[in-house]
Amino acid sequence: MTAAATNGVPAPANPDRRLRIIIGVLCLIGIGVAGYLTYTHYEGIKVLCLSSGGCETVQSSVYSKVAGLPVAVLGLAGYVGILITLAIRNDFGRVAGFGLALIGFLFSLYLTYREIFTIKAICQWCVSSAVLMTILTILTAIRVLRAESDVPAAPPARHSSTRAERRRIERRQAARR
Repeated sequence: MTAAATNGVPAPANPDRRLRIIIGVLCLIGIGVAGYLTYTHYEGIKVLCLSSGGCETVQSSVYSKVAGLPVAVLGLAGYVGILITLAIRNDFGRVAGFGLALIGFLFSLYLTYREIFTIKAICQWCVSSAVLMTILTILTAIRVLRAESDVPAAPPARHSSTRAERRRIERRQAARR
């Protein structure tokens, strides 16, 4: 039982656990988005798009593949990779998760640039993935920074006391004599 719980105040919830849950949910959503785009690519199905053909234009551009591999597959691998790092509950897992999210964020930034300025079409699926990866980068960075700030400081000296406390003790001892 923690000191806070013994004083009648409930102990605070584990903030890393909360972050891991949020990151996990976002990864599952990202897996859904990237999985859908991967599925439509390999099945030759037209992507469901709310805008007027923006998704098809982006999906059929030269920027939709890297070395012959659809970027959706890379996104799928990235989301799965970040999800896996959540099971590694140490500094390596936190830093690896942040690294994967940062790579995904930077790649999404590049692809979004290409959508806007080169292809001149916007795919809402791609934008949603970019937003997810941006949020994941922020949250995984917070996980790393919180872990660094949670390093315990040196414990206080066992018998440290202020000058006033020492004087009170000395007076009590003198009065007993």
